[in-house]
Amino acid sequence: MEYRFLGRSGLKVSALSFGSWVTFGEQVDTDLAYSQMKTAYDAGVNFFDNAEGYENGTSEVIMGKVIQKAGWKRSDLVLSTKIFWGGDGPNDKGLSFKHIKEGTEASLKRMQTGYVDFLFCHRPDLYTPIEETVWAMDQMIREGKALYWGTSEWSAEQIRKAYNFARQEHLHPPLMEQPQYNMFHRHRVEREYDMLYKDIGLGTTIWSPLASGLLTGKYNDSIPKGSRLALQKYGWLKEILLDTEEGHSRIEKVKKLVSVANDIGITMPQMALAWCLKNKNVSTVITGASTVKQVEQNMSAMDVVEKLDGDVMKKIEEILDNKPGEEQDWRN
Repeated sequence: MEYRFLGRSGLKVSALSFGSWVTFGEQVDTDLAYSQMKTAYDAGVNFFDNAEGYENGTSEVIMGKVIQKAGWKRSDLVLSTKIFWGGDGPNDKGLSFKHIKEGTEASLKRMQTGYVDFLFCHRPDLYTPIEETVWAMDQMIREGKALYWGTSEWSAEQIRKAYNFARQEHLHPPLMEQPQYNMFHRHRVEREYDMLYKDIGLGTTIWSPLASGLLTGKYNDSIPKGSRLALQKYGWLKEILLDTEEGHSRIEKVKKLVSVANDIGITMPQMALAWCLKNKNVSTVITGASTVKQVEQNMSAMDVVEKLDGDVMKKIEEILDNKPGEEQDWRN
């Protein structure tokens, strides 16, 4: 396993990490979750990602039970949760000071831990001033309930506004962002955040590196039974990924990418994960799985990064044909 600094901090996270979105509580029970997390831990994973909104908190409960059963040292783990969707009450959603405090405390109780290393604002809140959210996240750090805080799917402008306000008021600024990033979703990580890496040392904990399974190749011909897109509650995702012209175009690209992977002797999931790892601004790639075998396969991506040399990356770019454009150089 490779360990990378999280942005401009002294904290190191495993380049491949493990997240519980979709699977824990839906496809994975506590016993299977234990086997999965132990497999990831034994492969060198130290970062485990969660959120209060994952299965209405059940995901956090399962992860907490696994950690207690495994008996791992808390100092060996980097744990996260994300606050935004905490329930149905009028103050159970969003990024108000009240919900950040109460949501964080509820998450810690479910996870059976005194603190999380990373506390994320799961989405931007259009109804709460960013200043209020920054004060609240700073307070969680001061109370010892989190060590670092960051954002998820915030725009570069929103992150910079939060950062500047924190610096102005001598508060803890956001350190990391958790954006979607994969071969089909590139602009934000590769272009929009470019100046943030340089100016504030932004770290990234990327999610959906396999584009919800599309980049595994398993949906090239049909929807396998038991897969995410076969679940009724994710019908909206199936419609976006497979039932649109863009979705069909992506399937055709995946078929071509599979050929590239075969030519260099690796699997499509390995290549998709390794492709994300090639980006120096990616601190860690969050992987998910519904089986132990999938965890093992995901971890093996570390062994094939070097196979994605210049020629292979060029072939991939030619197939994808979606590289974000360079900033306009008006002098030339």
